[in-house]
Amino acid sequence: MKTLLILRHAKSSWKKPGLTDHDRPLNKRGKHDAPRMGELIREKALVPDLIVSSSAKRARQTADRLAQACGYQNEVRLEDDLYMAHPEAFIQVLKFLSDEFDSVMVVGHNPGVEELLRLLTGREEVVPTAALAHLTLPIRRWSEMNGQTTGELTNLWRPKELPQINS
Repeated sequence: MKTLLILRHAKSSWKKPGLTDHDRPLNKRGKHDAPRMGELIREKALVPDLIVSSSAKRARQTADRLAQACGYQNEVRLEDDLYMAHPEAFIQVLKFLSDEFDSVMVVGHNPGVEELLRLLTGREEVVPTAALAHLTLPIRRWSEMNGQTTGELTNLWRPKELPQINS
């Protein structure tokens, strides 16, 4: 069994209209929500062995803030192919991972994140910014990943549904 955590990047800023979409940073709420999700991951003992993120600035910042908050010790791997990716791109990235990683987090964008969740679980779920899905996959090797892999959605946490904390 492999564990897959699917995270949509946190809320991004639209303050600088001249920036390309790829270069948009997190806004204040995004900077708050990303570490909150990292704290949740730490509390639930779900710190991944590997984090793979879209190369977009808002996704990188989300991954970095979450990684710091949960105690993730490795480098965040950036993948250009996950920027605005369809589910097939996520599957391609996952299927070539080393089997030394039992638990992997991918950080991406909608609509691809919701589509990936639907493809892997058969469930229609709303995945707002900074939401985290925890899936258990019935595979022993990442190379077994394909469009027919059906996992179990163990949990889906949305930032607005978490208890408020002062920070």
